[in-house]
Amino acid sequence: MGPGADPGREARGLGLGLLGVLGFSLTLPMTRRAVSELDPIFVGLGRSMISAALGTLVLLWRRDPFPGRAYVPRLLVVALGVVVGFPLFSTLALRHVPAVHGAVVIGILPLGTALFATLRAHERPSAGFWAASLAGTATIAAFVLRESGLRPTSADLLLLAAVATCSLGYAEGGRLSRELGGLRVISWALVLSSPFLAIPVALSAWNHPPHASAGAWAALAYMGIVSMYLAFWAWYEGLAQGGVARVSQMQLLQPFLTLAASWLILGERISGWTLAAALIVVATVAIGRRAPIRRHP
Repeated sequence: MGPGADPGREARGLGLGLLGVLGFSLTLPMTRRAVSELDPIFVGLGRSMISAALGTLVLLWRRDPFPGRAYVPRLLVVALGVVVGFPLFSTLALRHVPAVHGAVVIGILPLGTALFATLRAHERPSAGFWAASLAGTATIAAFVLRESGLRPTSADLLLLAAVATCSLGYAEGGRLSRELGGLRVISWALVLSSPFLAIPVALSAWNHPPHASAGAWAALAYMGIVSMYLAFWAWYEGLAQGGVARVSQMQLLQPFLTLAASWLILGERISGWTLAAALIVVATVAIGRRAPIRRHP
């Protein structure tokens, strides 16, 4: 714990971060389910349109004023990462790889978020923190290479692009949430980006008229309501209260929650190596939790 940190506030941040991770953990299985029947552009960006409609209703109900023009560039950075980049890249990738494969690649998100946090949120993790993060990330990388036969595919590149954009959106959103609150950040990011998303979503629906089962529509609804809104609300509040770099380590648990969900929902296979890797990653989370992190006042 860094000097001057509030233990109660940090504990609340970690709890909210865990709630966000639980909401995110079903995203890849639900994406895989939806994209099996619907166009990937419609799925990747259409879920953001659902969230934008929900965010608009919440802002109107709360009578939240526009935060000001000075915040627009930063809100657009958040939107670029978590409203456009991650949903689009991950959806395109999941046309070609199982959700369990995507889960382990996305598992390097905590390291990417911590890297952007050092640049954007003025946090300085200790050497012990970095060692724990790198150990967890190395475990995930070894898992991916083993499962892919040491031959990463174009889908892996799309997943890495999803990680890079999402990491930036997480770090900037966590930083901005300290000033505006997590609910306002994700709501305004969605509202500001929705006019730009409406065109490709409409073209996708025109070129590929959406016809799908109830299960596929339910998966899309989950992503729009939970993954893209409620989970982000909890996640950004957690990043703001507990610190971007520290709370981001909770997401090391996400790949293995996603693996379990992929097995339950999609029937995808989980190997014994997966369970062993999960134990190692959980250990790195515990170590990283105790490593000091200096936070900018």
